[in-house]
Amino acid sequence: MENLSNLDYSSYLKGWIRTVPNWPQQGVMFRDITPLLQNPKTFRMLIDIYVHRYMTEKVDLVAGLDARGFIIGSVLAYELNVGFVPIRKKGKLPFTTVEEEYELEYGNAAVEMHTDACKPGDRVILIDDLVATGGTMMAGYKLLKRMGADVLEAAAIIELPELGGGQLVRNGGLDLFTVCSYKGH
Repeated sequence: MENLSNLDYSSYLKGWIRTVPNWPQQGVMFRDITPLLQNPKTFRMLIDIYVHRYMTEKVDLVAGLDARGFIIGSVLAYELNVGFVPIRKKGKLPFTTVEEEYELEYGNAAVEMHTDACKPGDRVILIDDLVATGGTMMAGYKLLKRMGADVLEAAAIIELPELGGGQLVRNGGLDLFTVCSYKGH
């Protein structure tokens, strides 16, 4: 049996994240969380880290960013006994939406959420799998703020500090919690 009493959770979970070189394009080191999610022990450990962080906070909603933020966010919302809000890529939601554009290295993109997804004063955790340039996280934050939500914190499994997204989020007035980080892209 493995001794978990002195376990470095960040390093342990990082060991379950697969690096795929040159995907989706040359020079990019893609951080694939699929192996971490496939293993019931590491998936539970990851969710438990977030649950223990937020269980004593007054949280009304967890908002997850398309698409891997849906996986983590919906399970976290369930465990905290709060609602879940999907923030989707443009054109994927069927009801009246509010939209926020953001810049990518190669152009622009947009995310949307339903206009009734949250109400003024709702206390929200915003979650995704990874913070790279910070554009998607900041767009989600702006949407929630525009709807009157109080975003308590942003959270992600991985931060890529060299791309500056974590700093962009923090400089934008949003606290950011990440489980692990990687040097390089």
